[in-house]
Amino acid sequence: MNWHLKFLGVGAAHAVELGSSAVVLERDGTPILLVDCGPDTLDRYMAAYGALPPALFITHTHMDHVAGLERLFFKCWFDERLRGTTRVFIHAGLMPWLQARVADYPGVLAEGGVNFWEAFRLVPCTRGFWLDSLWFDVFATRHHVPGTSYGLALDGSFAYTGDTRPIPEVLARHADGATLIAHDCSLIGNPSHTGIDDIDREYPESLRQQMILYHYGSAADGAALAARGYRVADPGGRIALALPTLPRADAG
Repeated sequence: MNWHLKFLGVGAAHAVELGSSAVVLERDGTPILLVDCGPDTLDRYMAAYGALPPALFITHTHMDHVAGLERLFFKCWFDERLRGTTRVFIHAGLMPWLQARVADYPGVLAEGGVNFWEAFRLVPCTRGFWLDSLWFDVFATRHHVPGTSYGLALDGSFAYTGDTRPIPEVLARHADGATLIAHDCSLIGNPSHTGIDDIDREYPESLRQQMILYHYGSAADGAALAARGYRVADPGGRIALALPTLPRADAG
């Protein structure tokens, strides 16, 4: 069985030419889980797979990560076969923010009579969630305001930070030596995002060797990160993953 992480987009919010940062977990070429859904994510997903995502995890509610949800709503709602089939996983603490961002506008349809979440199968979570007999850990990250951003890990396979400042103590827990760490990184950091100097300073060599960097500001920035010896994700790139370990007995 082959597992991959496909990067649909790798750009920061302003780097539209790189696509909104989003990844897909694949098993034997079949998409299992989409992570985040920015303005152009659905187009990129449909071009790659020819169908809507069966499951989606939202890391946080900035619009470059959730603006595609309205279009996904229309796709699901107007096809009765698809209504309620896409599972949307989100940390329960983010629900008020996501509701305000995408679901609370009066009249999701001009004709009325529809609630936004009726198009989906909404699954709030805290510590993590089950999907296809796999347990996914959800962990807090450091982005903007505490409690507003979360990453995702599949034991033994990958950890995806979403937008974050450095979190070495968290990733040390969720990433063994075979785990791919997809980490937010720009050429220059700021109070909400990691910069390459932060990576060099905050992380031990063992974790740095496991990283692939995304959410950078331009193609030139990506080349500069690569010139410093780091793996850098490209839009559309697919990275092989280690086989996930069996879920822990205490998972869930």
